[in-house]
Amino acid sequence: MPWSKKMKQHCNTGKLFDTISVCLSKGLGCPVGSLLLGSKEQMDKAIRIRKIFGGGMRQSGFLAAAAIYALDNHVDRLAEDHKKAKEIGKTLAAKSFIKKVEPIETNIVIFEIDETFMTSDQFVNKLKEKDILIIGMGQGKLRMVTHLDYTDDMHEELLKQLLSI
Repeated sequence: MPWSKKMKQHCNTGKLFDTISVCLSKGLGCPVGSLLLGSKEQMDKAIRIRKIFGGGMRQSGFLAAAAIYALDNHVDRLAEDHKKAKEIGKTLAAKSFIKKVEPIETNIVIFEIDETFMTSDQFVNKLKEKDILIIGMGQGKLRMVTHLDYTDDMHEELLKQLLSI
């Protein structure tokens, strides 16, 4: 199925918005890039604003080729990232030191540590000791993101390590 049909399938909620931005990196495995979707009038305005701020790339065909490859080959596998994120969220939610796991709709897991048990820095360092790196967002909130390079073996190890804390 061509990527344009896949995008239409995945962007049905786009009817609710004037513009949609689609990131091509991380889960889709494209080195850089985003798509901005909207009406011709909105795209003309976006191009003008981009030029005002100095945006624009020359000879970017090789990046466009990577974007096309990502759209043709990796859109369907995004469901794997979303499934793994939900599994991480479920594992975290079962831990007594987790105050809250935000609703998981994509490949991003945001959760909050109950700092009466341990600080978010302590949690990050416990995982870092096991070569698992996550991002602190401040105020006790932490973030994990699944993506194309996050393998099944890595996932199983992460879940195992979370259970052991």
